[in-house]
Order: sequence, then structure tokens, then C-alpha cells
Amino acid sequence: MESVLNFVQQMSPLQKLTWIVICLSAHWFIEGWAPLFKHEYSKWRHARTNLSLLGFTIAINLLFGLATLGVFRWAGANKVGLLYYVNLPLWAELLIAFMILDLIGQYGVHYFLHKIKWMWRFHMVHHSDTHVDATTGTRHHPGDYFIRECFALVAIVLVGAPLAFYLFYRVTTVFFAYFSHANMNMPLWLDKALSYVIITPNMHKFHHHVERPWTDSNYGNIFSIWDRIFGTFVYDDPKKVKYGLDVLEGRPDEDLLYQLKVPFDKTVKTDS
Repeated sequence: MESVLNFVQQMSPLQKLTWIVICLSAHWFIEGWAPLFKHEYSKWRHARTNLSLLGFTIAINLLFGLATLGVFRWAGANKVGLLYYVNLPLWAELLIAFMILDLIGQYGVHYFLHKIKWMWRFHMVHHSDTHVDATTGTRHHPGDYFIRECFALVAIVLVGAPLAFYLFYRVTTVFFAYFSHANMNMPLWLDKALSYVIITPNMHKFHHHVERPWTDSNYGNIFSIWDRIFGTFVYDDPKKVKYGLDVLEGRPDEDLLYQLKVPFDKTVKTDS
């Protein structure tokens, strides 16, 4: 485990980008081979919009990288965070770090993105996708991603994990971003069994349903335990799902410039 953590901590920007490409390409191939829904759309045009938004995400990541290093240095110098006050095996501390980072930096912020109206305006762009596939995992308005990164910094301070733990968590979230959004037809028995522990493709599809209350469910990123504990877990027949957002129906979901303006468009309602 230590060798894996050391490798992740020393990954270059090119290696991180390569990991993104590998995860996205693998799920792109699988969903083309065994799709859950046979969308009638231009997969490449759809990807162009979502990957353009990925470009903004990468830029924000670079900016927050400096802030993140600063927070780690401050937390380390002042012994701030839970893991500075426990002495457990490496695997146990890593698991605790993953759980706290997932609860605050993913589930928690995702919940608030749905419940606080000004945050929801940014997050609507993610939900406006009417053809959810692997590339939807990269579909975040810059404002949405900025909010997520702020919550991640809070989680870092609370957990007090080494930088290697955090980077390993971030690398893992890349895989789950594409895995949970991929338009792949996973056997129901397997998907349902895995959903007791992790977020699965079928499980996450309900979160992208066009109407509430399904839209306001299954907020998790890696672990499904948070949705089960806080009563936001939903599981049904994924073929019942219709993608998009009812308040944005008829709007150009593949128009990048329009999507960037959605949070500031006062004609767009935040409620159905």
C-alpha cells in the first residue's frame, strides 16, 4: 500500500491526465459495446460540450492545487485534523480518510448543490444533459466545480490526512465519475449487489432523472452508505429514467456558451 501511495503522490500532471483518458476511454468503449440506453445522438458532438467543460475543471484544479498544498502545510505544522490524534494501521487510517473526504467533499457538497438555490443554478448544468454517458462525469459548470473544491479543502482540514491519502482519493474519484455515469448495461444482479457498498451506474441514473424526487437522491460519489444513512437512497428499474431537467426542457443542452450562462439566466426557474 505504501508503494501505491508513494506512486500516486509522485504522479506528474501528464500521468494524471493519462489516467483521466484511460478511465474515460475504457468506459466509452464499454458503453458503446453494451449500452443501457441506445441514444439517438451524435456521441462526438455530445462529448465536445462535456469535454470542453472538463477543460475548465482542469484549469480550476491547477489553481486549487496551490491552495491545497498550502492547507496541507498549515494543517501539518499545526497538527490539525482527526488523524493526527489516532494511531491506527495504515489501511485503517486510509479508510477513515476516504470516508470523511467522501462524506464532506462529495456527498455533503452535492446535497447542498441541490438544496441551496444559488448553488443549484450552477449544478443545473450537470443535470441538463439529456444523453447521460461517461462524458457526463466531466460536465460541471466552473462555478459548480469551484464550490466542490472549497468543500474539499474543508474536508482536508477535518481529516488531517497526509497528502498522499488525498491524492489517492482524488485519483479514485476520477474512476467513479466515469463509472457511475457510463451508459453501460451492467447485469441487474451485479449492479444491485455492488450498490450496497459503492455507487453503481444503475443507481446513479436515478439521480439524473428529469423530475424530482429522483433528481434529489443518490448523491454519493464512491460509497453508497451515506445515501442509505441519510435516507436519500433510491433504487428501481433504470429503464424508467428520463434524462435531463424539467425546468430546462427544450433548452440547448449541447450549446456550451448557453450552458455557461444558465446560472445567470433569470428566465430559468430553479423549481418545477
